[in-house]
Amino acid sequence: MTSTPLEPNFQQAMEITAQWLELWENGELSDEVLADRVAELVASRDGGRGFFVVSLAGDCPLMDRLPDPLVMQLRAAGAGVVDLTVRNLAMSTAMALHHRRAGDAGQQAGSERVRLRCTELLRQLESVAVKDRLETLLAAARDDQGEDVAFLQRWGYDAEQRAAITAAIEAVAE
Repeated sequence: MTSTPLEPNFQQAMEITAQWLELWENGELSDEVLADRVAELVASRDGGRGFFVVSLAGDCPLMDRLPDPLVMQLRAAGAGVVDLTVRNLAMSTAMALHHRRAGDAGQQAGSERVRLRCTELLRQLESVAVKDRLETLLAAARDDQGEDVAFLQRWGYDAEQRAAITAAIEAVAE
């Protein structure tokens, strides 16, 4: 009997991720089992989006520890994971600046934590894929060129936010 691939919608993926992270934190799910389940989830775009929203922004320390089995599965997942992580890097960087301007230190700290988690994860994913994806974002943020221009425009990021995104991209390589 073959198992059907997990293809939850975005909301379901967030709920599933929250359950799994709670089990993992309580020691009821090993790093290996969690990594295998995450691999199934990130195989679909909505599954990946749901996983990253909860794991990057939440209080669970998973994305601070990055267990080896998880890193291996996220690397194996390929370009989709790299793309989502790069987009989360850009959005969290821009939002940290937005929250700072608004005087919301709590939200700013949360966005900065997401940015740091993305930076660390990108350093552990497949380097050529990360470099290529970051160069695409950099061209849009710095030079207003390429595939990511529409992404940055859709979110209405201003020149200062684009400069912060550029700095965040450069920080991945440090």
